[in-house]
Amino acid sequence: MAHDVHIIGGGLAGSEAAWQLAKRGFSVRLSEMRGSGETTPAHQTDGLAELVCSNSFRSDDSDKNAVGLLHDEMRRLDSIVMSAGEVARVPAGSAMAVDRDVFSAEVERRLLAHPGITVVRERVDTLPDAGLTIVATGPLTAQALAQSIVAATGQDRLAFFDAIAPIVHRDSIDMSKCWIQSRWNKRTEASNEGGDYINCPMTKEQYLAFHQGLMDGEKTEFREWEADTPYFDGCMPIEVMAARGVETLRYGPMKGVGLDNPYDTSEEHPQGRWPYAVVQLRQDNKLGTLWNMVGFQTKLKYGAQVELFRTIPGLENAEFARLGGLHRNTFINSPLVLDRQLRLRGASHVRFAGQITGCEGYVESSAVGLLAGMMTAAELAGETWSPPPRSTAMGALLSHITGDAEAATFQPMNVNFGLFPPLHEVKKKQRKEAYTARAKADIGEWLAGMDAVPA
Repeated sequence: MAHDVHIIGGGLAGSEAAWQLAKRGFSVRLSEMRGSGETTPAHQTDGLAELVCSNSFRSDDSDKNAVGLLHDEMRRLDSIVMSAGEVARVPAGSAMAVDRDVFSAEVERRLLAHPGITVVRERVDTLPDAGLTIVATGPLTAQALAQSIVAATGQDRLAFFDAIAPIVHRDSIDMSKCWIQSRWNKRTEASNEGGDYINCPMTKEQYLAFHQGLMDGEKTEFREWEADTPYFDGCMPIEVMAARGVETLRYGPMKGVGLDNPYDTSEEHPQGRWPYAVVQLRQDNKLGTLWNMVGFQTKLKYGAQVELFRTIPGLENAEFARLGGLHRNTFINSPLVLDRQLRLRGASHVRFAGQITGCEGYVESSAVGLLAGMMTAAELAGETWSPPPRSTAMGALLSHITGDAEAATFQPMNVNFGLFPPLHEVKKKQRKEAYTARAKADIGEWLAGMDAVPA
């Protein structure tokens, strides 16, 4: 069947690009290798837009947070990822978290129902020689296609390791030792138990023993060719953080500050009954039956994980729906090989989108897919594409990928205010609000200047 655009990869970015093109009246062939007998080291289903790591889209605060601002901008552009995320949303305080199965099913349902989108379960091994193409195969691109990309770019691929956290069955958690509360005692209307996180407290002795267990536990071994591959800081394995110092975790994912332990009746805590350390779990599905161990990405072997994590108070009898894991992510050197419209230099019929471009995070990947879809639609319509201003979250992210970053040191990056044009004249304490206010005004002007923005 003839199509206007071929999209390779049915993850978040590919799904978003397909949606943006189809709703503008263009036909799309969406190729996804899962479901054709192929899979990846991290995926567990054949579903489109499967979330393989956390179930969180991070902060939904668009007034003070860069990723929350990105949420807001994507919603204004009718993002399928954000709208499906609302359908699948689960309590997570000021963050946006989703039931991963409901989310994937909702994205797939909408794409399959659209007459302009044809989903084909097939593996694509080479970049097409002609025809508008968007490559959105993500950080787990199949080897044959990866080699084709290497040949086309003339560059070696960059790579880093990404880790995923365990998921625990809710009914296996001993709530006589844990309690529900959000960090800093933040409460939300959606939370009827005073918070959105299950908290497992640790004494100093328990924490020190746990830290030692992380250091001593049997880890995943690297192949020789992986020895020099770095980690991405946003998904740092917990044992790697632990190796940086005995107190590191207490200032990171195991920080007990602001948490009032109802089981601690002592008078030894002048700052309140903050636990020495805490393990937090966040709801992972709408039913509330699965909970994710926040910040516990790990490269411990499965047996070592079960043994050590069952020493955490409240998790002595924990049953794991999924244990943590480690996989090798790949991405291209986008500032060097892509132009400002995400097109491959020397093969302008091919665009790249999503994590393979070197953006990091579910929302960032989706946003780049959304932009790639809009760019391609404009090209098909014979229109001049004007990118969103660099002062917006989408514009800052796009600028980083396509030229602002140094190619020699390019690494995956989440959206953050450091990518935005600076506001030196604004006092430091007010800059986050100033960045978001400026971005919202500028994205509004950009949208108003477009010929048509679909509802």
